[in-house]
Amino acid sequence: MKRRIILAGGGHAHLAVLADWAARPLDNTERWLVTSSRHTAYSGMLPGWLAGIYRANELLIDLKPLAERAGARLVIADAVRLDVAARTLSLSSGDEIGFDFLSLATGGETDISNLATLGDRLLPVRPVGTFMERWSTFMERTVLTNTVGIAVAGGGAAGVELALGAETAIRRFFRNARVSLVTPREGFLSGHAPRVRTRALEELAKRRIDVHFAQAAGTEGGLLLSNGHFLPADCVIAATGSRAPRWLARSGLARNEDGFVAVGADMRSTSHDFVFAAGDIIDRIDRNLERSGVHAVKAGPVLAANLRAAIEGTELRQYQPRSRTLYLLALGDKRAILSWGRIVAIGNWAWRIKDWIDRSFVGRYTDLARHG
Repeated sequence: MKRRIILAGGGHAHLAVLADWAARPLDNTERWLVTSSRHTAYSGMLPGWLAGIYRANELLIDLKPLAERAGARLVIADAVRLDVAARTLSLSSGDEIGFDFLSLATGGETDISNLATLGDRLLPVRPVGTFMERWSTFMERTVLTNTVGIAVAGGGAAGVELALGAETAIRRFFRNARVSLVTPREGFLSGHAPRVRTRALEELAKRRIDVHFAQAAGTEGGLLLSNGHFLPADCVIAATGSRAPRWLARSGLARNEDGFVAVGADMRSTSHDFVFAAGDIIDRIDRNLERSGVHAVKAGPVLAANLRAAIEGTELRQYQPRSRTLYLLALGDKRAILSWGRIVAIGNWAWRIKDWIDRSFVGRYTDLARHG
């Protein structure tokens, strides 16, 4: 009997699994990829797209030919329920699929609980494809007006990059444009070196992007801040970080107090050895690991090797990030802030490094899908 492996989610880590299957098919297995969209967007290039540096097709990876190369059946649907005791995954299509092995890389959900009152003015960053469509619609609808106000909620790397990218975009089209960044002070580029935060604040000020260190609640016309100020906004980009998908709550998997899947260094569930997970959906029990696309990409080859090892009964590998991680923060104008440990620098050359890394990542999987 063939054993069925389901990859739930088209996240960055699962691209490495598909590439591994394309290179070395797994005998006696039935392979599935379940994802909400045929295309996955490389999130590292999203701020550059917002700024007009990239075209949409330059950051989108077509999963259909990639799945075909990997010998995987592609199903376009959302995961809505998981029962690990029964080994079944329920989909938004109404189908229920049984499995022998499961890998989760669906990503987390953007926490918009305090912003929902904004209605159509609210643009959550996830899912990325939907965000791109809604931003394009917003720009087309607004381009004939003289004044526009945009707020970005969330002060992580994504929020800062999106604020700078949005400023670049609207500066070309609007006579009177205002971009604001709203974040708790402790959430501003947390996990980055102090000098990175200082340089980022300098860039935001230079570009006349107002930074409000506060909590934000949505209203019909903008954001009500915890310091009592009201910030009017035609559009609010929600980059408020991830929360665990709600359907995990009744899955039976071991989870942390915030609901994320508990895994070890081998990316395997601590409660069920036939379930693996990577990306924003996990919590490492052995160390504090920032939810970052960098780690999802780096963990991908380890996840691929360990799925193969679990099926073949061989030893699993561990994903141990290096003590220092290279971060490149795009500034929306073909410059970037580079940081590696205590080393912090800024310039066009840093953006060229980021651009090369990002284009190489997308190109690797695009070429695999086209040519094998």
